[in-house]
Amino acid sequence: SNSIDGWDSVLSILQMPAGVPVATVALNGARNAGILAAQILGAHDQAIGQRLDEFKKIMKAEVETIAQNIEAKGWKVFLK
Repeated sequence: SNSIDGWDSVLSILQMPAGVPVATVALNGARNAGILAAQILGAHDQAIGQRLDEFKKIMKAEVETIAQNIEAKGWKVFLK
């Protein structure tokens, strides 16, 4: 372990000089990295952008379904 417990890595990413854009995702965050890459590519490729929009609509529907289940059953049920 280093003297600042990994903060040197974080700061080296976050404190890049002007003109050096940085995009970060969590460790083991391959799914989010893929989504970020698709967003970048989708800015110039309409087909990718449309597929990403569809994917995000599906993710939104999944979250809404989970939220409805939590509201209906109560959050304590999901802690068991």
